[in-house]
Amino acid sequence: MDLKFDIIINNLPYLLKATLVTIQYTASAFILALALAVVTGVLRTSRIPKIVDVILTGYMEIFRGTPLLIQLFFIYYGLPSIGIALDSSTAAVLGLALNSGAYMSEIIRAAILSVDKGQHEAAFSFGFTRWQTIRHILLPQSVRMAIPPLMNAFSGLLKDSSLVSVISITELTRSGNLIYSRTYRPFEIYLMLGIFYLAMTFSVSLFSYYLERRNTAWIR
Repeated sequence: MDLKFDIIINNLPYLLKATLVTIQYTASAFILALALAVVTGVLRTSRIPKIVDVILTGYMEIFRGTPLLIQLFFIYYGLPSIGIALDSSTAAVLGLALNSGAYMSEIIRAAILSVDKGQHEAAFSFGFTRWQTIRHILLPQSVRMAIPPLMNAFSGLLKDSSLVSVISITELTRSGNLIYSRTYRPFEIYLMLGIFYLAMTFSVSLFSYYLERRNTAWIR
């Protein structure tokens, strides 16, 4: 086997810069997805008008039932046909956030529903409104319980971010493809890309484990 890892060494600064781009897009999409998930999750545990429930359910079914790649194509290439043109960065963040938010909303909803009902009753007995109960009692406890699955969602979003390369975002995967188009060394390049993604997701796992230990110590 004639392996040439000097190609990776020569392009390492370029790959590291692309890795930072991947992290930036992932973090931006995660923040937006989390905000969307909290709103959707809270509303779906509350008494809301039927039409709102239908809209939220439709949103979740659409984005969980169709491939992320198709969603990105639709947002970036399809929406301009009806007069909604987005630049590639906005389309990438929006597509990732809408897709991830649909899954994360179920995490938030399940975490809220897992809080003991006795706490709801205690809050109401003290004169708390529904939204005060959610804000001061349910959400703080729910977030602690939702941390592990939310960190898993972040890892998934980090890997899914590789798909934004199809709409001309030069992140880690696209950078690897560009290097391959110049060198024709797929083994070394895609092996290194896999190592980069593994390092990022493993770091997220370690951070998640740290948060879980802090959470457990706080509960005790």
